[in-house]
Amino acid sequence: MEKLVVIAGTNASGKSGLGIELAKKYNGEIVSADSRQIFTGLDLGSGKVTAEEMQGIPHHLIDVARPNDFFSLTDFQDNAYAAIDDIIARGSKAFLVGGTGLYVNSVVDGFNINREPVDEELRSSLTAMSIDELITILKEKNPEVLKTIDLKNKRRLERACERAIKGITEENKNTPRYETLVIGVTWPREILYERIRERLDRRLDQGMIDEVATLRKNGATDEFLYGLGLEYRYILMYLRGEFPSFEAFYKKLFMEIRHLAKEQMTWFRKRKDIHWIDMDGNAIEEASKLIDEFYGC
Repeated sequence: MEKLVVIAGTNASGKSGLGIELAKKYNGEIVSADSRQIFTGLDLGSGKVTAEEMQGIPHHLIDVARPNDFFSLTDFQDNAYAAIDDIIARGSKAFLVGGTGLYVNSVVDGFNINREPVDEELRSSLTAMSIDELITILKEKNPEVLKTIDLKNKRRLERACERAIKGITEENKNTPRYETLVIGVTWPREILYERIRERLDRRLDQGMIDEVATLRKNGATDEFLYGLGLEYRYILMYLRGEFPSFEAFYKKLFMEIRHLAKEQMTWFRKRKDIHWIDMDGNAIEEASKLIDEFYGC
């Protein structure tokens, strides 16, 4: 199998910057594994790297869909495979970098995702249902999925119901496509929380609230923005007047970002193949030793 380096980690962990430095060192290109950076216009809220920050390193799977588009796990996996295969075919090294655990696992583990034709009538009927109605279906058809899905994300609930109604309760056996080195990036909790706060303050100063207002003005639906979670969900709620003050909004958003970082760590800790590196030390040197050994340099 061809080889793939993966850099995964929590919010504000510095994984994007580390990925860029390693790609520079090893003649690499980066494939983003972030479920929000795929959309155009979602820049500050998703932590999308700027052209300047990329330092000339090609990035893939950024800005490949428009707001309101449904971009499925299958879409991500297909696009990621195509990008990785193309990078390797051109003699470069591929780096999969991101914090969306499901995206990372779909490539590393080689999920065999069901690809049955869409039942448009069933899909339309589910789209017309409320979140509570969708949850009721899952409680009856496949209650286990309720433990792993965002119950506020209506589109994902619809797809889960679609699968459950068809009797599809699990995916086919995984077939890994690449030999992978998975490098984990994080910080001690208190340092990570301070990094989260600093990043949140910086993005708000740069105009993150205006970004969401502009997205709405340009046609992004409230349902789409709410389903993105975190910054987009709570800024939307703030713009709709659902917080009594900016301070209440800020406190809630900061708490939810910290909570997500904790969930990300829980998700990634389940993987026993991750090599965790010390970001408080010489992260590039530590990661380079792992990569050199992986490629037999």
